[in-house]
Amino acid sequence: MTHDLVTSLRPLLTAEASAEAYAAGAEPGDLEQAVWLRLLERLDAEDPPRDPQGWLRRAVRSEARRTRRTSRLERPYGVEPVADGGRDPEQLALDAARGRAVRAAVRRLPGRCPRLMEALLSPEDLTYREIAGELGISQGSLGPERSRCLGCLRRLLAPEVAAR
Repeated sequence: MTHDLVTSLRPLLTAEASAEAYAAGAEPGDLEQAVWLRLLERLDAEDPPRDPQGWLRRAVRSEARRTRRTSRLERPYGVEPVADGGRDPEQLALDAARGRAVRAAVRRLPGRCPRLMEALLSPEDLTYREIAGELGISQGSLGPERSRCLGCLRRLLAPEVAAR
């Protein structure tokens, strides 16, 4: 019964949706899909409509009105809401994993390198003078020590990068 009803209503629904879609600012296929959904929901809850063709015409017009009301309330974005330089969730996750790997390697560095690298990676963007004061070393020795620590960090990360 349901298959026969769908088959018999398909041409009428296509014609009605095509006729109403332009004025509603919708795609005919979207209207058709909404009406098919309403019909299937009705068939699950009740018996088939007594006048299927009349019901279908009313349903198409009702969906077209609903679409018009909705489109009046919707406004397009001026700019894309996710304007973060094209970074998708996958890239964000990879960046976060990379950051965790670097911080874990920094914690394994020898001597005062972990404290120095943490200070350099700090979101507070500390100056060399502030870092030297925090670590209790001269500002002049900060550059060479930073170079040694970065060399150690490269050696620590090289096997991890090669393994991936």
